[in-house]
Amino acid sequence: MSDIWFVRAGRESVYAEDFMQKKVVGIGWAEIGDLEPNITKAQLLQIYKQTYPEHSDGKAQVCVSQILRFMQEIKVGDSVMTHDRDKQMYYLGIISSECHWNPTLMGDLPRVRSVDWKYQIPRGLLSGDAKSTLGAIQTLFLVRGKVASELNDKAISLQQPSKSDIVSFTTASIPDQTDLEQEIRAELLEKSEQAIEDRIVRLEWDQVQELVAGILRAMGYRTTISPRGSDRGVDIFASPDGLGLEEPRIFVEVKHRPTTSMGSQDIRSFLGGRSSGDKCLYVSTGGFTKEARYEADRANIAITLLGLVDLRKLLVDYYEKLDEDMKSLIPLKRIYVLAN
Repeated sequence: MSDIWFVRAGRESVYAEDFMQKKVVGIGWAEIGDLEPNITKAQLLQIYKQTYPEHSDGKAQVCVSQILRFMQEIKVGDSVMTHDRDKQMYYLGIISSECHWNPTLMGDLPRVRSVDWKYQIPRGLLSGDAKSTLGAIQTLFLVRGKVASELNDKAISLQQPSKSDIVSFTTASIPDQTDLEQEIRAELLEKSEQAIEDRIVRLEWDQVQELVAGILRAMGYRTTISPRGSDRGVDIFASPDGLGLEEPRIFVEVKHRPTTSMGSQDIRSFLGGRSSGDKCLYVSTGGFTKEARYEADRANIAITLLGLVDLRKLLVDYYEKLDEDMKSLIPLKRIYVLAN
């Protein structure tokens, strides 16, 4: 079974209808301009970096490889496919021309190849493995093996589709939950959580202190941050009225040492001088040793230890109530995934 080139029709398949109507597939990077058909990777990489100096070396390498594959590796007669997300439909065809430059035809996707579109495949007909493979985020990639075989087996002719070939998918016929959906949700959530934690780690010490104070304000407290260089044994003070006249009176220590866990002595030093009615919060982006947690558990003064993961959870939970300045430290965007 022959391999199939997948060419993405722009972000969220915005060019899918154009691909079908104009009988082409195309890719972008229009700012680079037209290129010699036999350009080498080294030559194109130099042009790319001059055109997009803000891009990292890694991104430049990936994008240059995509452009060269479209220009030089795809051959006339190869199978090609694209996806229309609005219609939940994949389309298969045959490449019928070499790569050519035509900015008037496709605008933002000026590097094009002509295609003889022949088949369609409703997404609902595909297996979880096929959907996962076709969910890759690259502009261009090659579909091989079992997935390529499945696509060819389930392809429906665009010319004379029979009623028996077209399967109608109602809400009742779609599974409530699939292994693929669980995997996608879990991977997305895990990667997002780790990315937020990575961003917190990259903050400066005083920014982490400001972030902790901002979260406390989002929780309904008023806060006072100790001046830089102060040696009062507390970085943030919080209370309902901001004056400490109303309970609880919260004393906060912030340690931003991602590679260093706080120990029992650190906890004892922080608690020294605190009275029995005080509430204490110790934040450490490097976490705590077992001894430190034991010290906190047996302390006579109420103390909560907050590590990086706990800080990230509080940040997400109270993000909508944060000050705008605090949101700018860790800018987040709400997205929606299947809950169950």
